[in-house]
Amino acid sequence: MHVDQFEVRLARVRHRFAATLESKITDMVAATEHMKDGDRRAPECVDKSYRELHGFCGIGPTVGFVATGAAASDAKNALVQAHLEERVPTEGELLRLKRALAKLREVAAGELRSMYQRGG
Repeated sequence: MHVDQFEVRLARVRHRFAATLESKITDMVAATEHMKDGDRRAPECVDKSYRELHGFCGIGPTVGFVATGAAASDAKNALVQAHLEERVPTEGELLRLKRALAKLREVAAGELRSMYQRGG
């Protein structure tokens, strides 16, 4: 049986994405505690979280995590102004980000369960 090399590569990317998804979300949730004025890690936390979310938006749907990509987009939108302006999020932005990350965690967990139930 001939296996398409593209499908093999895509399966590897999907597996790698799935294997790190939960831990990356957990790291972003933890990072929100450092996204405050005066915290020396704030700029790094904002930048890293934004880049992770941006990656989820692009890679997620490509490898079959469509709802995860959409939920990541909501979280990214909560962080985009702070990222572009190189500042910490306002209280409102941070609250929106925390809620969006909670939703992202829920959606990702559902898609991961579904993937593993299908044997993927």
